[in-house]
Amino acid sequence: MTAAASASPSAARAAAPSAAGPAARSAATSTGASAVDKGVGPLLRGWREQRRVSQLELALRADSSARHISFVETGRSRPSEEMVLRLAEHLDVPVRDRNALLLAAGYAPRYPETPLDDPALDALREGVERLIQGYEPYPAFVVDATYNVVAANRGIAMLLDTVPEHLLAPPLNAMRLTLHPQGLAPRIRNLREWRGHLLAQMERDIALRRSEPLRALYEEVAAYPYPAEGSPGSEDESESESDEGPGETVPYFALPMQIEHDGRVLSFISSISTFNTPMDVTVAELAIETLLPADPATVKYLQSLMS
Repeated sequence: MTAAASASPSAARAAAPSAAGPAARSAATSTGASAVDKGVGPLLRGWREQRRVSQLELALRADSSARHISFVETGRSRPSEEMVLRLAEHLDVPVRDRNALLLAAGYAPRYPETPLDDPALDALREGVERLIQGYEPYPAFVVDATYNVVAANRGIAMLLDTVPEHLLAPPLNAMRLTLHPQGLAPRIRNLREWRGHLLAQMERDIALRRSEPLRALYEEVAAYPYPAEGSPGSEDESESESDEGPGETVPYFALPMQIEHDGRVLSFISSISTFNTPMDVTVAELAIETLLPADPATVKYLQSLMS
């Protein structure tokens, strides 16, 4: 799980930093300045090479010519604002970096970065909080681009009831709480597999976003030690048991997170949702993660919490 939270969505949102807080805005300003220094051509070439797309293929996608793409990348031709956005779209460039490309080409940023607590996003916040509350008692939470938790439901609070207070101090970070040796890691029965899944997820995000803060977070959590030998997190997944009895075989359809809680093993499948065609940097970087029960024993236990 990428997990972290507080007792209620509102409390978690208040404790966590805005997705477009001072640090984020500072990083964006730095990114914009470096983008202007580099020029739009090298930046576009970098994105194209990272996506492993040839100049000809990109030209065909963007209804242009390989010659024009080459001229843009070498600085011999200045692309129009429309062309910058079209190339960024076909290269799947994140919204924040599309602004950087526009700045580097001499144009104003197209996408605003509205603070999450701004009244303009009231409807978004209320809708997201209703959504994650509707998943209760199943855990659900919302994170920003660096996995800081901006909202969470009571299902997440249940899983964190034994986590030390110093790890729950804001800003709550899902990756730190999950992989820290004093966080959830010692209770995750298949930690080796789940840790590998989370680190691979972060590597994909780093490749997509080229985020230095995200890379720093990755290096931090990847360096966390494994739990001591003999603790729950050091056991093989095959050795875990649930309250339905030992040796039960469950045909999982995706990698589950198996975590000890209150003397039993709960299994969850993670699902992540993002917003379709976002027009705001803050909204583009939000992700809603839900943890769905992966076996009958977990369903039974979570439903018992509501009775």
